[in-house]
Amino acid sequence: MEPSTDNKSSKKDMKEIKKIEKSSEENNWTYTMVKEIGSGSFGTVYLATIAETGEMVAIKKVFQDKRYKNRELAILKELDHPNLVKTRQNFFTPGEKKDDVYLNVVMDYVPETLSRTIRQYNKSKTQIPMTIVKIYAYQMLRSLHYIHSLGICHRDIKPQNVLTDPSDHSLKFCDFGSAKKLVKGEPNVAYICSRYYRAPELIFGATDYDFSIDVWSTGCVIAETVLTTPLFPGESAVDQLVEVIKILGTPTKTQILAMNPDYNDFRFPVIKAYPWQKVFKSKVVVPEFLDLISKLLVYEPKLRLTPLQALCHTFFDELRDQSAKLPNKQPICDLFNFNSVELKGDKEGIILSKLIPKWYKNNSS
Repeated sequence: MEPSTDNKSSKKDMKEIKKIEKSSEENNWTYTMVKEIGSGSFGTVYLATIAETGEMVAIKKVFQDKRYKNRELAILKELDHPNLVKTRQNFFTPGEKKDDVYLNVVMDYVPETLSRTIRQYNKSKTQIPMTIVKIYAYQMLRSLHYIHSLGICHRDIKPQNVLTDPSDHSLKFCDFGSAKKLVKGEPNVAYICSRYYRAPELIFGATDYDFSIDVWSTGCVIAETVLTTPLFPGESAVDQLVEVIKILGTPTKTQILAMNPDYNDFRFPVIKAYPWQKVFKSKVVVPEFLDLISKLLVYEPKLRLTPLQALCHTFFDELRDQSAKLPNKQPICDLFNFNSVELKGDKEGIILSKLIPKWYKNNSS
């Protein structure tokens, strides 16, 4: 979530919940609000301190609209992964109106977002080092593998919802306000996900989509870390499709039906695909990067790499080298501490054999 410019509402909310004392099974803390650090369609995020310890936390305040089902809290409680924001506690506070209720979710505080990092590089007209691009991309794909293993689709992956720690470039997905457990045969809303990162099947009105919409969004974010501007900057839903067609070319009837079997309008101008190397011609990239992007951003959802397949891509081989370091020669954050949920879906032993290097296994034993 990006910082809000609505100072009046920010001050109002801050006054409402300046100090909150709530208890859980684990603790009884007093939270002192410091400032608003983000806002979006699903709530407002505040930086707060725990009075008893001085530790900084983030508190997301979300209005509980009875007209809509709020799945976020149940999903957040289920998550336990180093690349996902960790929920510590939750409590409810009243609003101004009689029946208004707000859910407050206390989470670990992470100081930066990928969105701001990208903007800083864009402003300085420099490029994020390819090693850091790899580290970010790897952690995003690893997050996807984990949540998809739980049956959860994020449905709003974008740089604003990716938290980063500048000290070691560790990364965490946040904002599960749009997330849902996908059930086969159960229809889903097509109007979901922020426009620049919206998979083409959603633009075509598909309601039976699968987890691959997250893969598309992540591919767009990875591309943006190199371009430092959005890959598909559509100004409307229709224009978004135009931006995709400019690069991927006009989808064939077969490809359109693969995205949405119920779509029946196939009148599009014939445009040839634009080579990926030309898309990134002004940037320093490696062939492996272009190959990965070309396999994540594919019209047919079932032809996109799964997160697990993408993690195995040669683009990430550098990170599996024991001597790999950050550009400043500092150690890379832990990328191989796969947990039981991640390993449970590893039927072919890919994680153990390919993704966890021998040197890491030896150090861990």
